[in-house]
This record gives sequence, C-alpha cells and structure tokens, in this order.
Amino acid sequence: MNSKEHLKQIIAVASGKKKAQLCITNAQILDVFNKDWFESDLLIHEGKICGYAPVGEGKAQKIVDAMGKYLVPGFIDSHVHIESSHATPEEFSNLVVPCGTTTVVADPHEICNVCGLDGLSYMLEASKDTALQAFFMVPSCVPATTFENNGADITSADIQKALAYERVLGLGEMMDYPGVIQASDLVIDKIMVAKQKSVPVDGHSPAITGHDLDAYAAAGIHTDHECENGQELRDRIRRGMYVMLRQGSACENVLQLLGGVDSKNSRHCVFCTDDRQPRSILQEGHINNNVRLAVQSGLDPIEAICMATINSAECYHLEDRGAIAPGLRADFCLVDNLSEFTMHQVYIGGDLVAMDQKILKPMKSRSDSRVEQRMQVKEFSSKKLELPLTSSHVRIIDVIPGGVVTGGGEATVTVHEGKWVHNPSQDILKLAVVERHKNTGNVACALIRGFGLKGGAMATSVAHDSHNIITIGDNDEDMSIAVEHLIANGGGMVIVQNKKVLAFFAQQVAGLMSYESGDVIAENLATLHTIAQQKLHVNADIDPFMTLCFMSLPVIPVYKLTDRGLFDVPSFQFVDLELSK
Repeated sequence: MNSKEHLKQIIAVASGKKKAQLCITNAQILDVFNKDWFESDLLIHEGKICGYAPVGEGKAQKIVDAMGKYLVPGFIDSHVHIESSHATPEEFSNLVVPCGTTTVVADPHEICNVCGLDGLSYMLEASKDTALQAFFMVPSCVPATTFENNGADITSADIQKALAYERVLGLGEMMDYPGVIQASDLVIDKIMVAKQKSVPVDGHSPAITGHDLDAYAAAGIHTDHECENGQELRDRIRRGMYVMLRQGSACENVLQLLGGVDSKNSRHCVFCTDDRQPRSILQEGHINNNVRLAVQSGLDPIEAICMATINSAECYHLEDRGAIAPGLRADFCLVDNLSEFTMHQVYIGGDLVAMDQKILKPMKSRSDSRVEQRMQVKEFSSKKLELPLTSSHVRIIDVIPGGVVTGGGEATVTVHEGKWVHNPSQDILKLAVVERHKNTGNVACALIRGFGLKGGAMATSVAHDSHNIITIGDNDEDMSIAVEHLIANGGGMVIVQNKKVLAFFAQQVAGLMSYESGDVIAENLATLHTIAQQKLHVNADIDPFMTLCFMSLPVIPVYKLTDRGLFDVPSFQFVDLELSK
C-alpha cells in the first residue's frame, strides 16, 4: 500500500483527476490543527484520506451521507495492557473498535512476565489481522523489580532484538523508578538501547517530585500515567513529558487531573485506559469514555478529542494518523453528538468496521500452545499458608477504595499457639502469594484490612506484575482449595466457601486471558463480583478481583506482598510483618 503506484493513485484522487472509492458528505469535520469544525465532502481512496470537495460535489464510487454528524479522527489509547481485559487481542479488538478506538499502544508486560518474548510474539501475531491497529512497547521491567519471582527476564539484548519487530514503537513503562533515579546499570542499559534507536520510553512515577522527578525526566522518560492531581500533571509537563489521563476499571484519574489541563498545556495531555475490563468497556466505553467524562466536566470538546487523537499520535511518532488530512490513514468515526460520544460508524483504513456500537466482522481468538499451561508450582499444601507470629503487634496492608495504592497500617491481632488466627470481630484477613513460574515453592503471607471478606476465600493467577497466584481469605482450608483449583486448571479466578468452589472463570492464556467472547468474559466477571460481595461480603466500595490482583505489585505504595515477603514500596525494601517481639 506504500508503493509508487499507490501514491500516484492518491495524488490523482486528491487533485480531482480520478474518482475516489468513498466520499463522506454532509458531515461536520474536525480540524485538529486549527482546532475548529468545517463542513466539506471527504474523499477516501485505498485506505487514505485524499482531500476535500465542496459539500455535495465529491465524486466517488460510494457516497455516505453523514446526516450532519461529527467526523473525528479515530481515537488512540496511548497506554493499555490488553491482558487486563482478560480477552485475547482478537476479542479486545471486537470490544473497543465499536467505541471508536482505532489504534492502541499496548504494553504486554503482563504476558511477558509469564512467557517472556514468546508473550510479545503471541500478542503481535494475534493482533496482526484485527480491525484494531495494535502497536506495542517492549516491556522494560520483566520482572517489575528484583524482589519477586516471575516467569522470565527481558534483558537489554532482548529489548534490542524486539525493537526490530514490526509494530513495536519503543520501551514500555519504566516502573523501576528508583533504578532510574539511582542510575542502576541494569536499568540504564535498557534505556540506552531505546536512546540509540531514538524511540520513546514510557514512564511510571507515582508520587515522584523535585530532584527525583528531574532525574527521571533527564533519563529520557517520555510519558507518565501515574499522576494523582493537577499539580503533578503540570510538574511533568514542565519537564517535557506527556501526561496520560487514565480511566481504567480500578484506577480512574481523568476527573482529578482535569484541573491541571488548560489550552496552554493540553498538547502534552493524552488519554489512556491502562487496565480496563470488558464490563467497563461494554457499559461505559473505552477512550470515548475518557472524552465524555472530560467534556461533561467542562473541557472543550475539541481539546478533549485532540487529547484522544493527534496528541497521542505525536507522542508516539505515529505520523500517519490522528487527524483528518490528505495523505493520512482513513481512520475516523462519525459521532452522534459531542456529549455522549457514541459512535454511529467507525472506519479503519477506509473500511467500515463498526456501526451503532457493533463490530461488523468479529474476529475469533486463535489458540497458541506457547502461552498455555503456565503453572509450575512446587509442593503446595495448606500448611504453607500458616502464618507464625511471636508478637500480636503487626504491620497491615490497608485497602484504600478507588485505586491500587494501599496504606501502611498497624494492628494488634490474635495469636494462638504461635500462629495468627482470624478474629471475626476484626476486618483483617490473610493474604498469600504462591510462586507459579519456577518451582521455587515460595509462599509468602501477610495481613490485610478493609477487604471485608467473610466466610471463604478468593484466588487469582492475575496478580500484577509477576502474576503469581494470589489468594485472600479468613481460613486456610478454603484458601488452599482455591489455590489448588487454579493450579489444576491452568489459572483464572475462583471463589471458595465451605470447601466448595462457588465460581470459577478459566483463563487459559498464560493464566491471564480467556478465549471467550467479551460478553462471556463480562458475564463471568460479573458473576464473580456478585458472589464475592453477596456470599463473601466483600467491601461494596471495591472491585473484589481488581483490588486483589494489585496487592502484589511492589511499585505502587505503600505495602504490597510478593512471593518473597511483605514489601515497603517507599523504602523499596522488605519489612518484617511483626513490629515488636
């Protein structure tokens, strides 16, 4: 499609010498460069935008009447982990394209933490023929830290190899921000590969300020999606970084960051979802949901759309998209209105691919043995869940509803015969991480408050970012049954009560994703959510499994649990569970 003859065809249509294949007439077209609307016929040929014609005068083999709707560039998700949808790349495309998302920049560090570069290869192959244009960043932190066991190590040599792959744009989020700030050789070697290739490096810098933020930006970090407020947004933009306003299923930052966005700095603001589940996508949308929230909160619609299109394209040097202009890809949407941002039609490469929130040609998921059967657990038993204590004064992981940041609390708990026992009068539960990649036999336990579970256990093989098995419960027996069920079935999510499995959602792809359709995935997740809250009485203010799966992520403050022990993120070191003995 980039041949000399193809270019000649595009020029012929643009100059009016040749009839276009498609003309969109009677639309209000967004000019993201001048930031205004104009009325014109839009000419499209062989997947490219060729130019304009006076309204009603466009010549084409097919003419589509937009009936006064708004024509905008296809939306771009600037940072997403497809695996967090629990859907394969094929099904993810089926889900998000009807929402107007035509391009994503995906970081596959979830599956790469389980399968290494085989995971990246799988994601590239599975997304090769989808309607959605999927680009990828090479994961920079596999493992995320050196304080846990995962399934693979991606070295600077691996990164150099992967950057040569088609559709790989740069280096994924650098979560080891202490390593960047301290100029660790291991981290700097990876960044140097990206610098030598002149490709962007994504960031991940929660609560980093002052000289530390200067050091992080000076290393060449290009973006950040971990801002908590408008001031942090402005601080990063001042240092030349792009800030991603995220609206995931667990982390929702759009509204709290909008106060820092204005017409002066919006060009360095983009939208992302990061981690978003099918239920959220089906009920609320995808990037169009970010845009909707921003506009309903007072942001000018043109600014919001630019943040979802041209800003993201410029951020990742995707020079062939993000705008409605001659020579660019014909990725665009016809939008019903500028308040709800529901899509009437979605075009990708000039082809109509979705209409009235429905994908026209759904793509089926294909199995791949390289990413299946990823359970290597050594000699697990309920005895490994026992938590010996010599003191009742302990550190506690405190759940904070609405996000994945936790508190670092203290409590006095019940100890019987040298072991922690659950006290029904306290909302304190046992949390355990079971290593599942290297047959180490590691099982680490801690205590967590604010989850609200009573009378059972939950477990999942989705546990960011190393994706060991994580389980929570008020008794070892149900926790053990939950873990063993996941080991036997290749991973997924499970709820156990009174020694019985109440619900199980199988995730055959690396223990992270299902081959099922988005509707079925959403139904499974809804069932798990309902049972967790109605049968196990999980706190109604949290998403049970979304919250659980982030309790092992040792790069988000304050306390987290890895397979090696309780981790204090601010100090970046392990700490004892017991505070006094």
